[in-house]
Amino acid sequence: MDDLKNKVAVITGGNSGIGYATAKQLKEQGAEVIITGRRKEAIEKAALELGVTAITADQSQVLEIEKLVSKVKEDFGTVDILFINAGIAGLGNIEQATEALFDSIIDVNFKGAYFTLSRFIPILKEGASVVFLSSNTASMPGPGSSIYSSSKTALNSVMRSAALELAPRKIRVNSVSPGPTETEVMKKVGLNEATVKSIMDVVVAKVPLKQMGASADVAKMVSYLSSDAAVFITGADIIMDGGMVLA
Repeated sequence: MDDLKNKVAVITGGNSGIGYATAKQLKEQGAEVIITGRRKEAIEKAALELGVTAITADQSQVLEIEKLVSKVKEDFGTVDILFINAGIAGLGNIEQATEALFDSIIDVNFKGAYFTLSRFIPILKEGASVVFLSSNTASMPGPGSSIYSSSKTALNSVMRSAALELAPRKIRVNSVSPGPTETEVMKKVGLNEATVKSIMDVVVAKVPLKQMGASADVAKMVSYLSSDAAVFITGADIIMDGGMVLA
């Protein structure tokens, strides 16, 4: 399976979860993969495991994004696939919202994603594919998720504008919006297995297909959107949440 052979792919936030799974998927399909992240040790460890290239960069800092683009241009020339995956979550109701929480989420999820696309555009090859990692919360916001949901809704709006702006160069821009997906994020914040399972049970009960999503499934969708099979798809938001937005 080498239908992405010789394609250059950049994945932001590629050291774990969906980013890691997508790097693995694209690598297996023959792509030359570059993963980025703000934690040097973590990103280099993941790159070693995957057999891909690591570049340390913090998506919340425009100057670091610009340095990333310069490094990619210097080492690889142009980019065929750009998966803007890096993002952070955060909960809090509107009344008690803090400026620090607002800025931390918006700086990475919206401003950082926006300028990642902006600065990579000059080195995107004609016919390239750009995919944003969004979220089903953009379509079904709930209590406590106003900042996070807003960041993803804004991202989808940018995606559609970019699809129109880049269409003359045959560059396709889409987003993938997962629902509950099994990643290491809950364990990283110190929750034990029993707590994680209880949270998952509550979440799964809200999903018509009665299961969590898998990072590998999202990776396969990103791969599909980046392949010639999806050459006529642009400006689309693909919701992958087991029917949760319908419930």
